Amino acid sequence: MDKTITQIWVYLSASPLLWLSVTLLVYLAGNWIFEKSGRRALLNPVGVSIALLVVLLLGGGIPYRTYFNGAQFVHFLLGPATVALAIPLFQHWERVRVLLLPLALGLTIGSATAVLSAMGVAWVLGGSRATLLSLAPKSVTTPIAMGIAEKIGGIPSLTAVLVILTGILGALLGPPLLSFLRISEDEAKGFALGVASHGIGTARAFQISGVAGAFSGLAIGLNGILMAVLIPVFARLLGL
Repeated sequence: MDKTITQIWVYLSASPLLWLSVTLLVYLAGNWIFEKSGRRALLNPVGVSIALLVVLLLGGGIPYRTYFNGAQFVHFLLGPATVALAIPLFQHWERVRVLLLPLALGLTIGSATAVLSAMGVAWVLGGSRATLLSLAPKSVTTPIAMGIAEKIGGIPSLTAVLVILTGILGALLGPPLLSFLRISEDEAKGFALGVASHGIGTARAFQISGVAGAFSGLAIGLNGILMAVLIPVFARLLGL
C-alpha cells in the first residue's frame, strides 16, 4: 500500500498541472484566511501563500526547480498582469495628467530614498559589496529588479527574496503609516505603495480603491524605468 502511494506521488509530482493547481489552491487558502481575519494586513494572502508553499515543499522534500517547472505559467502571467494595470490607469488618466508634476517629484525622491536607505543601512551593518548591490533594486518589481542586480554585480536570487519581503512589509506597514501621517488622498496612498512595494503593494492599493490601484500601477512602471537608470549611476558614484 505504501509503495503504491509513493508511486502515485512520484507520478503526480512530475506533472506540471499539479504544481499549478497547488499554487492556485494555496492562494485561495491564503485569501480565505485573509478574509476571515477581517482583512488584517499581517495575514496578506501573498505572504500566507508563500509560507504555506515553503512548508509544503520542505515537508515533502520537493526541490524548488520541480515546483517552478510546474508553476512557471503563473510566472509567465506576471507580464500580462503588469500590462493590464494600464486599464485602470487609462480610466483615471485625467487625474494623472493634473498631478504629473507632484508625481514626478514624489517618484524621484521616493526612488532615491529607497535605494540609498537600503544600501546605507547594509553598509553600516557591514554588508558585502554583493549584498549592497542586491539590496539596491529591492523596491522594483521582481523581473526588473533581478535584471538590474545582475547588470550591476548583485545576486539576482537574493534580490528576488528581498523584493518579496519589501512588498509584504510595504503592504503590511504602508497603509497604517499613511493613515498616521494623515494622508487621505487615494492617489497619494496608491502612488506611495507602488513606489515602495511594487506589485504586492499595488494589490493592497486596489483593496483601498480603484483610484489607489491605478496610481500604484503607474508607480510600478515609472519606478522600474527610473531605477534602471539611477541604480547603476548610484553604484558608480559610491565606487561599488
